[in-house]
Amino acid sequence: MGWGVVVRRGRGCRCDDAECLVMRVVVVPRPDGGGRLRPVGADGTPAGPVEEVDDLAARVAEWERVARPRWVWAATAEVYPELLRAGVRVRRCHDLALTEALLLGWACRHGEPRWWGAAWARLRGGPVPPDPPVRRREEHQPALFETVAAGTPEVDPVEALAAVLADQERRVAEVDHPGLMRLLVAAESAGSLAAAEMTHHGVPWRADAHDALLTELLGSRPPAGALPARLAELAGRVVAAFGGRAVNPDSPADLVRAFAHDGVDLPSTRSWVLREVDHPAVEPLLRYKELSRLYTAHGWSWLESWVRDGRFRPEYVVGGVVSGRWASRGGAALQVPKVVRRAVVADPGWVLVVADAAQLEPRVLAALSGDRGFARVAGEGDLYAAVAEEVFGGDRKRAKLGLLSAMYGGTSGGAGPLLAVLRQRFPEAMGFVEAAARAGEEGRVVRSRLGRTSPPPSARWHAVIERGADPGAGEAEKRQARRVARDWGRFTRNFVVQASAAEWALVLVAVLRQRVGRWAGSAELVFFQHDEVMLHCRREVAEDVAEAVRWAGVEATRWVFGSTPVRFPLEVSVVDCYADAK
Repeated sequence: MGWGVVVRRGRGCRCDDAECLVMRVVVVPRPDGGGRLRPVGADGTPAGPVEEVDDLAARVAEWERVARPRWVWAATAEVYPELLRAGVRVRRCHDLALTEALLLGWACRHGEPRWWGAAWARLRGGPVPPDPPVRRREEHQPALFETVAAGTPEVDPVEALAAVLADQERRVAEVDHPGLMRLLVAAESAGSLAAAEMTHHGVPWRADAHDALLTELLGSRPPAGALPARLAELAGRVVAAFGGRAVNPDSPADLVRAFAHDGVDLPSTRSWVLREVDHPAVEPLLRYKELSRLYTAHGWSWLESWVRDGRFRPEYVVGGVVSGRWASRGGAALQVPKVVRRAVVADPGWVLVVADAAQLEPRVLAALSGDRGFARVAGEGDLYAAVAEEVFGGDRKRAKLGLLSAMYGGTSGGAGPLLAVLRQRFPEAMGFVEAAARAGEEGRVVRSRLGRTSPPPSARWHAVIERGADPGAGEAEKRQARRVARDWGRFTRNFVVQASAAEWALVLVAVLRQRVGRWAGSAELVFFQHDEVMLHCRREVAEDVAEAVRWAGVEATRWVFGSTPVRFPLEVSVVDCYADAK
């Protein structure tokens, strides 16, 4: 396993001897491009002297060629981009900030500061300083290692980082399943390397194609403060449909009043609500909302702000969502609408390899629960069709609704009878998510396959529950308590599945990142969102890269779920334009 998961013998080791002996090197960069390095053991003890260097990137590159160590640093996002700009790619690392967040979460201390200064202060029993403010990627590395934990004089960052590493290794060893947590820590750190590399490479983006599609859909670019011609036309049609009364199509309150004036009471102006309404304003209003979102989120201003030299370079936030899914900082990287994908075009002589995992979350549920019947149907290519054939007389729509309701806690749209049937046919799978829901309703936490932990409910939640349980509580207080309990149960019900699915996808990215390294200069991982990856590669290696993606899916399944009959098929497309992918 190239990207390496170091675990101690006797604690669930799943790697060979060489991997268990991977050297660790603490890295502390300086703003001038130099830095300090020190090899250490897993317990943080020095394994060599501190080395002062004037060219940190050159020394890291040399170490990579000779020893391929696991680099221990405060945060990949703070250190690795500078190395990449110098042309240095590393094989593996231990990101102390991401690991600290995982371990704080395990201890139900979500939200506490996670940077090395805070971890060092907690270790020493001193006041814990808050996390430093997030810096834009254009800002160079100024004071990350100049700020010391409050109340600790003259902190040596090399010594502090080694001590934090040792403490994290100790805490990992104390969780219920250390081997799985080590895999999560390694995958999270590998993901941070992939995120930095994807930002560095960027998504190939044709600004001229983007401008052309905006002009096609919206009209020519309007002056500042004016609406594009197409939006102005649709806004006029909305007003006309309401008899000429002044209505702002961007104002939900205006729209609700306008519909009410015409005898249509709406709970909201969401698109799915409007589609059920018979009124002449609905058709132009839905189109207005669609194009307005495009103009606001991915219009000309977005294009000027985010696309440079033929590349879109989003900033990914690894583990930015509580379930472990990634987020992005600006640029709406994880919400690229289908129409905008027409602008994502491979360079001449290159292609895009796009892959997404089909029906990932229900397959994860099958693997998590160990339900043999569900695992058997999850071995099929189209899981919903297989469940439909097995349970619902071939009705795929009912099968999909039932499974999504089971994972998300839905009860509307006729889900109740479907869930009852699923409980009879797949009792272990349904029991798994229902047990997670009960845990949430009772205020307990749940954990993913590898050990990511859900946050506990807030003090306010507990107060509502306690008021509802009071013998003197009124009916309204009891109803509120039942409602908030059910809501939190729906969250924990989905958390166990979504967080485990995020782990499978994260391990896939980590495995794929190392495999693609063999085509250095000819293939790059450029995009990742939830259950989809995109690579940019030379046409002549495209089929090999596509096969590497499929192999990575198999490996991710083996690492996360071990031996399971559940299949996690990846739909892989080799295309010139992202919009042409399946």
